[in-house]
Amino acid sequence: MVQNYSEDCEETFAQRMAELESAEDFLDYFQVDYDPSVVHVNRLHILQRFHDYLNQGRDAMPVDEAALAAVYESLLRRAYEDFVNSDALTEKVFKVFHMHEPQAVFVPLAEVFK
Repeated sequence: MVQNYSEDCEETFAQRMAELESAEDFLDYFQVDYDPSVVHVNRLHILQRFHDYLNQGRDAMPVDEAALAAVYESLLRRAYEDFVNSDALTEKVFKVFHMHEPQAVFVPLAEVFK
């Protein structure tokens, strides 16, 4: 069972984060209530959005582990809520959703047989 962030242990916050593998692990760890059906359909999108939120604020992250955990919890909750109130097609988390038309690439005939 995954410990939650409010439990005292000797591991660092980064070490505990490295142990989490699934969207459910993260949501359980940060004690975010969630609907399993929302997570089942959107797990990769939720984790990618969470990652994107973390990257957007990485220069302003607190050093204190308790404060850092609170920021992570808030951003994970926000990422999850994005998909409770919307869907993957609308949110367009992954690059594939931003592609408008198939891309044509020219490869000279001489290059094909190399």
